Amino acid sequence: MYKIVIQKFGGSSVSTPKRREQVIDKVLNCINQGYKPVIVVSAIGREGAPYATDTLINFAQEVYDTIDPRAKDLLMSCGEVISSVIITQSLKARGYEAKPLTGAQAGIITDDNFGNTRIKEIKSGNILEVLDEGKIPVITGFQGVSEGGEITTLGRGGSDTTACALGAALHAEMVEIYTDVEGVMTADPRIVPNAKTLKHVTYNEACELAYQGARVIHPRAAEISKREKVPIIIRSTFSDAQGTVISNAFEQDEMEIKGDKVVTGITSRTNLDLIKIFPRAKQEDATALGCFRTLADKGISVDFINVRPDLITFMINNENIELASELLNKEGYQYELLQDFVKVSIVGAGMVGVPGVMARIVEALTDADVSIYQTTDSHTTISCLIKKEDEKKSICALHDYFSLGD
Repeated sequence: MYKIVIQKFGGSSVSTPKRREQVIDKVLNCINQGYKPVIVVSAIGREGAPYATDTLINFAQEVYDTIDPRAKDLLMSCGEVISSVIITQSLKARGYEAKPLTGAQAGIITDDNFGNTRIKEIKSGNILEVLDEGKIPVITGFQGVSEGGEITTLGRGGSDTTACALGAALHAEMVEIYTDVEGVMTADPRIVPNAKTLKHVTYNEACELAYQGARVIHPRAAEISKREKVPIIIRSTFSDAQGTVISNAFEQDEMEIKGDKVVTGITSRTNLDLIKIFPRAKQEDATALGCFRTLADKGISVDFINVRPDLITFMINNENIELASELLNKEGYQYELLQDFVKVSIVGAGMVGVPGVMARIVEALTDADVSIYQTTDSHTTISCLIKKEDEKKSICALHDYFSLGD
């Protein structure tokens, strides 16, 4: 049985010839350590780059502004195909045999929910055959094929999901996710200059950081690796830094090392709007259920939910606000819309069973002259709803208060 390592490279890692050479260096280093690399690639670059996914979408919409979901998935799959061929060529130029595979050729079987499909199974025979041939598989991330033969895409962050699903299917030693940062950090370094790279993060912490706005790994990918017990390492393509290991193997050690440092990291989600709904009649107990069902039926997700007899409040992404307003108006709801909010969250497995964490958050934000409009919490996360204008000073205040830069 091969000792397989999945190596996923994001769009920024494959965007220029120099960066692609650094990608090849990482692959060869993996080989030199005795592993068989299976590479997963994203589309080259970001919006504006010739082969970036957003560039392809914009190109099609210039011709006609509405794209059929099936056609859109077909188009969006092109960027990763280009990357897989270019990385294959780059490996061959360095003397290593490689073979590009689309999601379909790699055996990634999905449902037929275009644009946000789910992986149902991976038939890994083709990948293993490539390894048997002594070649390096270079697989397109972000895509698969439905049982009916349709090309599908996995939604934003889909290449992370591809990598972790392949890690599970191929019983990989680990999944390495290469990006333009050196690992999971205590906060966004663009906001907090003294943010630190974390050596170890649990699966739960990684999932929560991702769900609450951190962009290092997609939460669906972390969930797959957690379920299948495949360690993830977040590393930079452009340095030799150790990176961050995501695994529960370190959970107990981390609890002992952290001591009273109950918070692992701080993150935020922007572009949120607050909706207040006023029940149409006090006896209408189903009002909350009704508005939530109305939004859910159109695929609108809600957050920060608070239901009282006289008021229902929740948050939605502002990209959905026009549709949400249309639906609520159609159903005759009386509501108020408040904009420009941010959800700031602290995440840490060390918070479980520790009293007084919320009090410390309130104290830190009060000292920073930040108003809290609403809060919510789980075992490993506490979130506060604040105004957009207070985002930076809130994150800095919490980072300092919990001594995360030490």
